[in-house]
Amino acid sequence: MGMNSFLNLSSVLLISLVAFYMASCSGKSTSQEEVEIIGQIEDTLSYDGEKHLANFRQLTFGGDNAEAYWSFDNTRLTLQSNYKEWGVECDQIFTIDIDEPAHERPSMISTGLGRTTCSYFLPGDTLIVYSSTHLGGDPCPDPPPSIEGKYLWPVYDTYDIFVADLDGNIVSQLTNSAGYDAEPTVSPRGDRIVFTSTRSGDLELWTMNIDGTDKKQITDQLGYDGGAFFSPDGSKIIFRASRPESVEAAEEYKSFLNQGLVAPTAMELFICNADGSDLRQITDLGGANWAPFFHPSGEKVIFSSNHHGSRGFQFNLFMIDIDGNNLEQVTFDPVFDSFPMFSPDGTKIVFSSNRNNGGTRDTNVFVADWID
Repeated sequence: MGMNSFLNLSSVLLISLVAFYMASCSGKSTSQEEVEIIGQIEDTLSYDGEKHLANFRQLTFGGDNAEAYWSFDNTRLTLQSNYKEWGVECDQIFTIDIDEPAHERPSMISTGLGRTTCSYFLPGDTLIVYSSTHLGGDPCPDPPPSIEGKYLWPVYDTYDIFVADLDGNIVSQLTNSAGYDAEPTVSPRGDRIVFTSTRSGDLELWTMNIDGTDKKQITDQLGYDGGAFFSPDGSKIIFRASRPESVEAAEEYKSFLNQGLVAPTAMELFICNADGSDLRQITDLGGANWAPFFHPSGEKVIFSSNHHGSRGFQFNLFMIDIDGNNLEQVTFDPVFDSFPMFSPDGTKIVFSSNRNNGGTRDTNVFVADWID
C-alpha cells in the first residue's frame, strides 16, 4: 500500500499524507503560520546536517513518485507514479535507469489499468513483482469515503500480486484469494517474498516462495502489519505496525477494516525472524514511524518519522539500531522524506522527498551516495 508505501503504508499520494498532518493532526485547518513556513522553503537538493548523504541527484521531476526500489545489480529502479504528464490517472509502475533522469516518461511496466503499488525486482532483474487492482476493473478504484477528523487509507480487496517482465507483460499471478494482497518485497536470498494480506481476517504479514507457493502467515496480532523488508542476509524482517491498545481503539480499527479502510496515523517499527519468531518492537516514539529498511550491516534500520515535529507534517529519515538504541536523524527536509532503500552493494540510497520541487506539491525520487 505505500501505504508503502505509508503503504505502501497503499498507493496513496504522498503529499496527501503530508497534507493530512498539516490539516488534521491537531484537529484544525492548516494555520497561516504553517502555510508561510511551507512557502518559505528554499529549493535545494540537500540540507545542513545530512552528513550521511553526498552527491545528490534528482531522478524525477513532477507528480507523486514513491517506493523506488533497486534492482539486484544496483543500476535500475522500479517506482510508482501518478504523474499526469506520463499519461496515467492513478499510480502505475515504471522503471528507470539511475543514470537517466526521467524528464521524459520512463518505461511503464504495469498494465495501465486499475491502481498499482509496491513493485520489486526479482533475482536476475528481468522480472518484477507488484500489486494491482486491474482484475477488479479497468478504472482507478474510487478513493475511500471521507470520515470527519480521520485520515484513512483504502485497503482495496481487488489488490492481487503479479509478476511481469520489463516490457509490461504479466507472466504469472501469485495471489488470487478474496481480499487485500499487496506490498510484496523480495528477500536478498532470492527465495521468499513477504507481503501483507487480509486472507486471515486482519492485515497480517505472510511469506511465500517467489513462485507463489508455500504461503505462510508470520504475524497474528490485531492491527495493521505492512511495509515489510528482509534483512541483507534474509534472516529477519522489519515492518511497521499499528497496535490498538484500548477496547475503543480496537473496535474502531476493526470497523474501519470491515469498510476496507485503515487509519495509519500511529505506527511503530517491529522486527522478527523470517519465520515470524522472536517478534519485538524496536521503536516507541509516538506519531507515525514507517517505511523501514535495513542498513547494509543488518544491525540498523533507516525509516521515516514525524515524531520529532511539533506540527506533525514534517517527516524525516532516521536511523536506529535493531535493539532500539542510538536513534539518529539522517535528513532535515522541512516537509517530507520517506521510502529509503539502500542499494544492494550498500554504496547508495534512494528516497522520495518534497525537496527542490519549486513550491509545488510534487514528491520526487532522489539518489545519493551513502557515507557511514
